[in-house]
Amino acid sequence: MNELVTKGNLMSYHHFTIDERESILIYRSQGLNFSLIGKLLHRHPSSISREWKRHTESGAYSPNHAQESYHNAKSHCGRKRKLEIDHNLSNTIKHLFLDYQWSPEEIEGRLRLDYGKTVFSYQTIYRAIYRGDFEDKSLSHGACGVIRKLRHRGKTRYTKDRVENRGKISISHTIHERPEEANNRTRIGDWEADTVAGKTGKSCLVTLTDRYSRFLKIKKVAVKKSKLVIEAIAYLLEPLTKYTVTPDRGKEFTYRQELSDQLKIEVYFPAPHSPW
Repeated sequence: MNELVTKGNLMSYHHFTIDERESILIYRSQGLNFSLIGKLLHRHPSSISREWKRHTESGAYSPNHAQESYHNAKSHCGRKRKLEIDHNLSNTIKHLFLDYQWSPEEIEGRLRLDYGKTVFSYQTIYRAIYRGDFEDKSLSHGACGVIRKLRHRGKTRYTKDRVENRGKISISHTIHERPEEANNRTRIGDWEADTVAGKTGKSCLVTLTDRYSRFLKIKKVAVKKSKLVIEAIAYLLEPLTKYTVTPDRGKEFTYRQELSDQLKIEVYFPAPHSPW
């Protein structure tokens, strides 16, 4: 049981100690009423009364049982995660991620557009995904199946010093050379490029996300081939403000030089096995 203590304008809850609870048992066995016990313990009589009634079973008050109940309650009263507080927003995020396969970055941008501020950061959404908060029980792989709905499909991220022996593409510029405006997300026109494979493994979606506004453009291509992917990117960016494009190192971006020449912009690649 708690006692509300007022100090100036501040109020705090003061829990009964095991010594106080044992004193209550002794005083009651001696016939003292709650008012007198409250004076002896410097507690309000109603707090003593509630403590007694709450932890009296079969006519007997148990200080040890009362103390155990307090510790059990305390262990379950930790700070709740943000997504546990707002269930409507949590369900919205889950719907966008599972049903529409939006990335956490796109979800953050959409919510910021709707609410005029950052409601949940994409890092918070990623943590929820990896914790299994959005686990779809209909999936045979459980949380692992949910993780595989991410753009990189939950594949293993290797260390930076691992040598890649599979086919490579020619890299002219890395993100370490990218303008500070792009790195710091301070302007519109710096785009992140990605592809999302279809269920059949043939067609794919080419996605472009503005690093500053998180504005998203999408175009479907029949086959995940570099020529078609680059043509789709050029088509999407032609009427828009554009300074840089940062794709991953997938072979579908092999013809990046054609994109640079056509749009007069530079393409920057991340380090191997690294996100943007």
